Amino acid sequence: MSWALPLRWSPWGRPSVKALVSAGVFVTTLWNLRCFLNPSKGSGEDSKHMEPLVILVWEWPSKQVPKVSGDVCRELYSITGCRLTTERRLLHRANVVVFPHSRLQPGRDRLPKERLPGQNWVWVSLESPSNTRALAEWNQTFNWVMTYRQDSDIFIPYGKLVPNQSTTVNIPAKTNLVSWVISNYHRTQKRAEVYKNLSRYLHVNIYGKANNKPLCKDCLLPTISKSKFYLAFENSIHRDYITEKLWRNSLLAGTVPVVLGPPRANYEQFVPADSFIHVNDFGSLEELATFLKTMNSSRYQQFFAWQRRFSVKLYTDWRERICTICTTYPHLPQGRLYPDLQSWFSS
Repeated sequence: MSWALPLRWSPWGRPSVKALVSAGVFVTTLWNLRCFLNPSKGSGEDSKHMEPLVILVWEWPSKQVPKVSGDVCRELYSITGCRLTTERRLLHRANVVVFPHSRLQPGRDRLPKERLPGQNWVWVSLESPSNTRALAEWNQTFNWVMTYRQDSDIFIPYGKLVPNQSTTVNIPAKTNLVSWVISNYHRTQKRAEVYKNLSRYLHVNIYGKANNKPLCKDCLLPTISKSKFYLAFENSIHRDYITEKLWRNSLLAGTVPVVLGPPRANYEQFVPADSFIHVNDFGSLEELATFLKTMNSSRYQQFFAWQRRFSVKLYTDWRERICTICTTYPHLPQGRLYPDLQSWFSS
C-alpha cells in the first residue's frame, strides 16, 4: 500500500505552488472583506483624523494680538493637533469660532452671516455677571461657553495650584501689616464698604490708580510681598469668581489673602482651607482686625503650609486658554445651543 502525500505539501516539507496560490487568494479575500465591512478604517478617514482642529478667534480678547501663526499650541503649551487663527477668510475651514464678549458689539451685524454645518461657536468671558451687559441679545447663538465658572463647557480659571513637592517654605520679609491694590473704587461696591469699616481698626497701605499710587508691572509683587496680609477683595460676589487678586496678588506674592467673594466653601474648591482668611469667618470687622494684628509668628507661618505641596500657576496668555479648547473638544456636546445665556450666567 502506497502512501499519498497531502496535496498542500511538497516532498521536501515546503508548501507547494498550488498551496501558496490558494493561501494568497484566501488572504486577499479576507483583506477585501475587512475593508468592505470597516470602510472608516481606510486611508481617507486616517488623513481626516490627522488634520488639525482649526480655532478661529473672531476678535482677539485683548487689545494686543500676539503671534498665533504656526503651531503655537504645540510650541508653547505642548498641545498638538490644534491651529489658532485670526484670519476671518478661513471661516469656512474653522471647526470652532471663538467670540469674546468684551468684543461683541450690540446687534448681530458683525457676526458671521451663517454658521457652517458642524461648526461650533464659543462665548468667552472672564468678567463676572455684574460686569457683563447685553447678554439677552445672544440667546440661541452659542454652542459652548468658556468662562471662570467650573460648570462651563471650557473652564478657564484665573489660576490654580499645581502639585509641586518642596521641603521649603518661602515667606518674604515683612515691613507692614496689610496692603490693597485698587484701580476702580466705587463706593457702592461691597468691597468699598468692607474696607471703609475695616480701616477704622487698622491701617491699610493702598496702592493703585484709585489712590494715585499706581504700581508698575515689575513693582507690583515686590511691593505687595512686604505686607503680611493682602485684601483680595473681588469687585463683585459670584460663584467661582476668584481672580488674580487671590492667585497673583496674594499667593504668588507671598502674602496671606484676606478674601471677600463667594463663600468659604467655594474658595476651598480651589485652595486649601488653611491658606486664606475669609471676611465671613468673623462676627465683625473689628474681630477680623484684632485677629490680624495679634497673630503670632507661628500661627502666621501655618498659612504657608500649602507651599510644601503646591505652586501657583497663573493663566495670563489668551493663547493658552484658547488652545485648551482642543484638549476638551472630543468631550464637548454637539448640536446644542444655549437658549438663555443670561439666565445661565446669572444662576
